[in-house]
Amino acid sequence: MAQQVKRAFKYRFYPTGEQAAELSRTFGCVRLVYNKALEEHTRAWCGEQRRISYVQSSAALTQWKKTGELAFLAKVSSVPLQQALRHLHTAFGNFFAKRAKYPRYKSRKKSRASAEYTRSAFTWRDGQLTLAKMADPLDIRWSRPLPEGTEPTTVTVSRDSAGRWLVSVLCDDRIAPAPATDAAVGIDAGITSLVTLSTGEKVANPKHERRDRAHLAKAQRELSRKAKGSANREKARLKVARVHSRIADRRRDFLHKLSTRLVRENQTVVIEDLAVRNLLKNGKLARVISDASWTQLRSMLEYKCAWYGRELVVSDRWFPSSKLCGACGTVREKLPLNVREWTCNCGSTHDRDVNAANNLLAAGLAASACGDGVRPQRESSRARQSSMKQETRRATAGIPRL
Repeated sequence: MAQQVKRAFKYRFYPTGEQAAELSRTFGCVRLVYNKALEEHTRAWCGEQRRISYVQSSAALTQWKKTGELAFLAKVSSVPLQQALRHLHTAFGNFFAKRAKYPRYKSRKKSRASAEYTRSAFTWRDGQLTLAKMADPLDIRWSRPLPEGTEPTTVTVSRDSAGRWLVSVLCDDRIAPAPATDAAVGIDAGITSLVTLSTGEKVANPKHERRDRAHLAKAQRELSRKAKGSANREKARLKVARVHSRIADRRRDFLHKLSTRLVRENQTVVIEDLAVRNLLKNGKLARVISDASWTQLRSMLEYKCAWYGRELVVSDRWFPSSKLCGACGTVREKLPLNVREWTCNCGSTHDRDVNAANNLLAAGLAASACGDGVRPQRESSRARQSSMKQETRRATAGIPRL
């Protein structure tokens, strides 16, 4: 049965000179309101241990518009300003719930320029979108149609670091579950091979950043030679940003295609819980790990599995998938990264990545059947090895070996 979800569709658009000026003013006002409200929240919390509600922030915004110094806030649509206050209120809610760090100020250069419009601040008529304070609709390149019979509920307009204007349209959509299948797959993430599947297939790492590394280095050298604050430096900065955006676009497109394929072909998908933030502390591998973007792939698998009625099992990060012999259940003490094949004492020879993917699949199916997580055994000495053997044999029972 199809489920109702909120889905965002992003498109590129080309504003007129008047629209670009209006949006630029709106971006600046949104950033100012967010930072000023954050300053008030910080003063109240640090000085008096007092929280400020959204209603209080909204009343303060009304007073700011009446002052001579901030009267220009009344010249832009009030809805994006109110949405900025709501986002700040959500950020503080996450902070007090210990789900996130303390909110930070928005930077004019580093933060994404964006403004969010709710239903009362835009007009949707005959497939054309017109924002508040604008006379003409936006010139949007509709690269794909919106779901039939739906209308936008929220519109977010942004300008990225490369100077591209983007509009994200949020609307209701009904997604039918994918046809059921008995297939299941274990996925081992890597660097040489982006992912290795339990079927034995290895998906090569495209290394998008490496392909454009020479262009990026040249653009960055040219940027370093320009005088700060000059028009030529801004042009050079845009060249660097365009290279970065091209790399990011190619990476995102590849991960979307890979994740969609894995979800459509398999009923159960088993992945490992990688501590990517800790792995990035390795100076020699940080660049290639960032380019692989394992976290983004996991995020895509999570929401696509939820959409299409698939099951995603995430193994414990301490589960010894690479060091565990899939034939006898023995856990090897050490397995350096440069060892790609190894032979167990039982005589079985394993490809490091394929063995890890098979172990993840077996343990993930066992965890899915019993409703428990995939966790390592932390007992010491012989008791630990014995329990690992028993758990692995139970988990791998009935699973064909490659």
